[in-house]
Amino acid sequence: MGQQQETTHNMATKGLVITVSGPHGSGKSTYAKAIAESLGLRYVCAGMIFRQMAKERGMSLEEFGVLAAKDQQIDLLIEERTRHEAEAGQVVIDAQLAAWIVDGSADVKLLLVAPDEVRYKRIADREGISPSLAAEETVARERIQRERYKRYYNIDVDDLTIYDLKIDTSLTSVEETKTHVVEAVKRFLADKSFTLNR
Repeated sequence: MGQQQETTHNMATKGLVITVSGPHGSGKSTYAKAIAESLGLRYVCAGMIFRQMAKERGMSLEEFGVLAAKDQQIDLLIEERTRHEAEAGQVVIDAQLAAWIVDGSADVKLLLVAPDEVRYKRIADREGISPSLAAEETVARERIQRERYKRYYNIDVDDLTIYDLKIDTSLTSVEETKTHVVEAVKRFLADKSFTLNR
């Protein structure tokens, strides 16, 4: 992946490209889908690709994460698909590394965050497991991912300077946060003189 570039305006050629990133349990899928629906864009989730690849191999996410740490081909396949979707345009891409992978092609790079205890509770509810197990598995998964991203791409996921917007999704209800996230993206685009069709 190349160095960070100045955000490029894609509207005249292929339509909006918005990336939504953040740690597990921060609400990426929920709010990326809300943005896509509000702006009439496609929704693409790299996490779903990763989960499908793990399922195809009969592996848990943790097991597949360990394998991915040893086999760069897995990340390369996901990266290739993500770049392809960005090139097609008119898309919201939900992926932890989307901002880096898409680089200067994104019109908006959004980061979603939430306190750890909130993230673990959300993951526990989603997966039907205890919060303590969710915390244990998430910490292990994120450690492996952090090491993998650093080794393969020299990316420090704790460096947030690449993002245009940062929003804490734990402050209000889901519906209120959806509205806040969508309006924040619209305001950012308006400030950049982007013209929306919706």
